[in-house]
Amino acid sequence: MTNNDITSRDTRISPEALALLGGGKIAYVKTIRSEDVQRQFPQAPQLAPGTLLYALHAADGTPIMLTDSREAAIANAWSQELETVSVH
Repeated sequence: MTNNDITSRDTRISPEALALLGGGKIAYVKTIRSEDVQRQFPQAPQLAPGTLLYALHAADGTPIMLTDSREAAIANAWSQELETVSVH
């Protein structure tokens, strides 16, 4: 297999496959601007524009919580026995 073969391979994972990763025990923290909150968290109150927040998501992308500190998001994951992973 050549290097081109490796890079041209389709490596997308379906949301269903992501949901099964880690047996539902994996989550990630993602920064989110206040302007984008309503799309992912429709129940959230109106927020001042330009605020940086942190969203905890399940492996399949399902939003779990929104907070103003990364540490709080990680602590919430830990309290729910979720392991947080880095997403690039």
